[in-house]
Amino acid sequence: MTSVFITGTPGVGKTTLASRLNGRLIKINDVAISHGFVMGVDEKKGYKVIDTEKLSAYICGVCEKSDELMIFEGHLTHLCDGADIVIVLRISPEVLEKRLLMRNYSPSKIRENLEAEAMGICTAESLEKYPDRTHEIDITGLTVDETAKIAENIIHNGECYPPGEVDFMEWLLK
Repeated sequence: MTSVFITGTPGVGKTTLASRLNGRLIKINDVAISHGFVMGVDEKKGYKVIDTEKLSAYICGVCEKSDELMIFEGHLTHLCDGADIVIVLRISPEVLEKRLLMRNYSPSKIRENLEAEAMGICTAESLEKYPDRTHEIDITGLTVDETAKIAENIIHNGECYPPGEVDFMEWLLK
């Protein structure tokens, strides 16, 4: 059994990609809600506060019991234990901003997510936990099918997309 974690800033296309991959899909945000891992809401930011230790333990339990390819999708996956492969999706802040506006995110929430994307926060956090298992894909300008093919090649053919080549820091200087 292989466990693949698809992570990235909200709006990069994690759910869309994960739904295209052949494996048992588990959306960790749904798991957190349905299993009572939500500890509250951050009043300033409007985010749900998730007990990542309980979420991680749940994910590990699912991985241990399964003999099939498991696809875990969500922006907190890289903070959990149990990954064989972590795929961090990245996208230019300009494209991400349009997506977040379509989701009616508040200006402060958009800014926070754009800054996180520009600085590569999900990649940096994933590298702390999974230095040899983290792959980074810049999906800017790619179709969903092209992105899925890259992900499938990582999962099934061992192709490597090492972190560090995607750089949106210039966006912060604008």
